[in-house]
This record gives sequence, structure tokens and C-alpha cells, in this order.
Amino acid sequence: MTDAGGRRYARAMTNILLTGSSRGIGAAIAVALDRPGINLVGHGITSGIPADFADPAAPQALWQGALERLDGRIDVLINNAGIFEANPIDRPAEEWSADWERTMRINLTAAAELCRMAVLHWQERRANRDSVGGRIVNIASRAAYRGDSPAHWHYAASKAGMVAMTKSIARGYAAQGILAFAVCPGFTMTGMAEDYLTSRGGDRILADIPLGRVAAPEEVAEAARFLALDAPPSMTGAVIDVNGASYVR
Repeated sequence: MTDAGGRRYARAMTNILLTGSSRGIGAAIAVALDRPGINLVGHGITSGIPADFADPAAPQALWQGALERLDGRIDVLINNAGIFEANPIDRPAEEWSADWERTMRINLTAAAELCRMAVLHWQERRANRDSVGGRIVNIASRAAYRGDSPAHWHYAASKAGMVAMTKSIARGYAAQGILAFAVCPGFTMTGMAEDYLTSRGGDRILADIPLGRVAAPEEVAEAARFLALDAPPSMTGAVIDVNGASYVR
């Protein structure tokens, strides 16, 4: 594996921190990365290192805990943790604003703080000639480009912010061997998506997906695995759509 300048990495990308690994897409990514030589630290309520991203202190605690488990070195950060909660605009203003802030904190700000710690970590290691970079994979959403329902302004905005952040990191740090990618799934058959499909009338939603079905978590996981381990450095900044052609750019 080589860096942005064509030089060979001192070490392969083997130490990985994955957020939101306890269910759905995150659990599928953990399975996809379960291979010889990969050291994976997951984050979740029922597995891995527990951390509630509604707490501003949680990202730092998770990062430090992962470093301890991975002997002081993280090569790949995969930001998958997120929430999808309805927030209709006719709610009381204080409640609407509080839930907007909660979604931004969990979906975007926590991911941004982890990205910042990852970039600083790789810059320090590079300065010590111990590494020449790392990889970030952010799990965003089709909603970043297409938008979402009237009750989910905050969700779409958080995922659009994640895509913009990914591209900014890619452009800002590629010369240092720090690569950043995003995956934008459409509807994916997790428990969260299944409930939403049922509540919105599944047949109507499926009619908007040319493939005729929603994605399986394993399909999104395969895209994340490729970006984390195998994507060539020149792909940095890429956003991979996994939505059955329900939104094409």
C-alpha cells in the first residue's frame, strides 16, 4: 500500500476503530472486517467500548480507550454511529431545537471530533517517522444529497455536513497520506429502516428504488471495507452511493 506520493506505507492499515458497531450497518462492517491481521475495536452499548455520543466527553474517552486497546496506534477510523429520530416542525420550539442539537451532536459533531483526533494522531506519527498516514471512512446517507422527510431536516443536514467534512479532510491532508472517504446508503434493512419503511408505506418507497429492494447491511459494509482497506489513494474524497439507483448524481 502506498501513500499519496507513491511511497510504501510503513505499516498496513490493520488497527481500526469502528463506531456504532453493535447493530445494523455497524455490525455488518465488523463482520466484513473480521479477517486475519485486522485488529478491530468497536463502539456500542452492547459490544465494544461503551460511549454515549450525546455526552460531549464521549468521543475523547472512546478514542483514548481504543488507543489503549490497540497499543497506541489507530490506522483507520470508521464513523458509523448515528440516530434517525423524527422532529416535526410543529413541536414546541425548545423541544425542536433540543432534538436538532442532539442529532447534530451524535451524527456530526462526535464524528468530527474523532476525525480531528485521528488527523492529529497521524500527523504526530508521521512527524516521528512512525507512519505516513491513515484512513477515514464516514457513513453518511443519501439524504445528504436528496434531503429527507419534513420531520428529518436535522438528519439530512447532519449527513450533508459529514460529506462536506469528508471532502475537506481529503483535500486538506492528502499530501500527508491521510485519506478520507464517505459512503451514502439509501434505505438499508436495519431495524431502524424497517420500522420507517412500515410507517411510511413500504410499497410506495420501494417503487422509488429502481433495484426494487432496499440495500442489505452487508452491501454497505462491503463498500466500507473496500474503502478502509483496498481503495487506491487516488480515490480519496470519493463518495460511494449504495441506494439501488434511487438517487443518482
